[in-house]
Amino acid sequence: MAKVTVITDSIACLPRDMREQYGIMVMPIHFYHGGREYTDGVDITPSEAYQLFLKDPDSFKTSGISPGECLEIYRQAARKSDKILCVTISSRLSAVHQVALSTRELLLSEQPGLSIEVIDSRNVAAAEGFVVLAVARRAAEGKEMVEVVRSAGIVRDKVNLVALMDTVRYVYRTGRIPKMAARVGSVLNIRPLFTISSGVPHFIGAVRSREHGIDRLIKMVGAKVGHNPVHIAVMHAYTAGEAEKLKERVRSELNCAELWVCEFSPIMGYAAGTGLLGLAFYTES
Repeated sequence: MAKVTVITDSIACLPRDMREQYGIMVMPIHFYHGGREYTDGVDITPSEAYQLFLKDPDSFKTSGISPGECLEIYRQAARKSDKILCVTISSRLSAVHQVALSTRELLLSEQPGLSIEVIDSRNVAAAEGFVVLAVARRAAEGKEMVEVVRSAGIVRDKVNLVALMDTVRYVYRTGRIPKMAARVGSVLNIRPLFTISSGVPHFIGAVRSREHGIDRLIKMVGAKVGHNPVHIAVMHAYTAGEAEKLKERVRSELNCAELWVCEFSPIMGYAAGTGLLGLAFYTES
């Protein structure tokens, strides 16, 4: 039996093989389309979700996880180990972290002998995923809770995310720009670049050409990591072919210690739209 069982949410964008390799449990997040509820990564794949999104973007609504669902995940984890570590999306972007905290108290009232830690990744998508992988890898090595938790803080302070959106049309849903401005930007073919800082997205520029935007992504990462070995995840929203091309370019231009591709969660994609490409990355030095 593992000493520490690791839980995260589906927004961490971890590929299935990684989740299975490290025994990572996932709290699936819900969304609605056309009046029907779907569960991210359970009864629908990200690609299928984006297909629905493209048919009728205005009926695509995100939801969350209920305390009851979270409690059931905790109970399942408790059957594996008496030590549980839950890593969530940034608390400044979602209520998932607060639900995980409050549900922790419910489980402890049922099973007071458990040890449960809830960590705010202060990130999203594959940047959050790297924090999860850090703790899952230490847990798989049989490390104690204190050391597993420490590894989360180390990677959380290092990991970065930069991404290129193919459209600004839907970004008003984040509340960061008015709907009219988003529509105007879409007409002008403005493609924003953004990063995550202090747990929230920040726009760092815009381009008119997708090719130029991809060049900017590579240059921004290269400027930060230099020749150091770097862990990189290539993220995409319904553009798998371009993601594979970007992966090969990253492999050829940067010193990759780890490199994988994942689909950007539609829970975040409802505001970013399809066509997004991004890089989550960190160096160990």
